Amino acid sequence: MAGALVLNASYEPLCVVPVKRAVVLVLKEKAEVVTSADRDLHSERTVFRAPSVIRLIHFVRVPFRSRVPLNRRTVFARDNHRCQYCASPAENIDHVIPRSRGGQHVWENVVAACRGCNAKKGDLFLEHTAMVLRRRPQAPQALTWVLFAIGNVRPDWEPYIGGPAISA
Repeated sequence: MAGALVLNASYEPLCVVPVKRAVVLVLKEKAEVVTSADRDLHSERTVFRAPSVIRLIHFVRVPFRSRVPLNRRTVFARDNHRCQYCASPAENIDHVIPRSRGGQHVWENVVAACRGCNAKKGDLFLEHTAMVLRRRPQAPQALTWVLFAIGNVRPDWEPYIGGPAISA
């Protein structure tokens, strides 16, 4: 079953929950439906429009935002599964400043790369090659990557998460 985007009372996106959980929050009057999906949920006595976006009635204080884990899957998602040197399908991750030369394993130093570009660059600094990065690597925002984890961003969520619909 698809998910529903949960917004804080201030319309700040918090998380994505299963539609059943969203319905429970609405029925218990802890949330209100902002946008409905294009399908219905049926119970014994009623038909309920499946929520796509819900907003909590009371503000929930979020104590901290965790950093997105740095791993192969999230690097590929950030870089849209494309080599950041030549735009072919990516198969490896590459450290822009090689670890053997003091580079760190951090978001700002890791990119997705195809086998050919990764082998061509080797353990050289970028300025010692003819290769150019398509864009500067940076750490992703936590919410965006929570959405990547579920597989896609629905178009009706765009006004609340800021950005175009993306498919992982």
